[in-house]
Amino acid sequence: MTLWPRLFDRVMEVIAALLLVALLVTVSLGIVTRAVGEPLIWTDEVSRFLMLWVAVTGWILASRRRAHIRIRFFHDMLPARGWRSAEALMQLAMVVFGGLTVWYSIHLVQANYDLEATTVPLSMGLLYAPMVLAGIVTVLQGLAEFVGNLMNWRTSPYEPVAATLQEPAE
Repeated sequence: MTLWPRLFDRVMEVIAALLLVALLVTVSLGIVTRAVGEPLIWTDEVSRFLMLWVAVTGWILASRRRAHIRIRFFHDMLPARGWRSAEALMQLAMVVFGGLTVWYSIHLVQANYDLEATTVPLSMGLLYAPMVLAGIVTVLQGLAEFVGNLMNWRTSPYEPVAATLQEPAE
């Protein structure tokens, strides 16, 4: 992995950790202030913003690490060329999904930019802004995986089978 992807991943990890801590503090503050009878009304709304941002940073990190949920039962039954073809289709679907996410997210940000949150002076467009970044990262990740798949088209996607420890029968 080159420097820029590693740097991007590290920055996203730090942002995710900071957002998670901020979410934990905000939710805890809301619980404590309600318990003592003096609730802070802004904690619910800030928690909603933070939860979406945490989810999106998680999506980006999972996509970058190829840790998203995949059920490969039937996929792994395919011969090598079929496996590569199915993988290419999934990667192209990832690019299309990311592109649609960018497109619709931009429209959501624009449509909600002039609306202000109820309890905090923030634009509601900020609620949807991280989806634009997530879509862009999804498109780039899908394209990178697709190109990598094409470059390795002739090699088998399966791990070589290790020699067994069992003695051959005589």
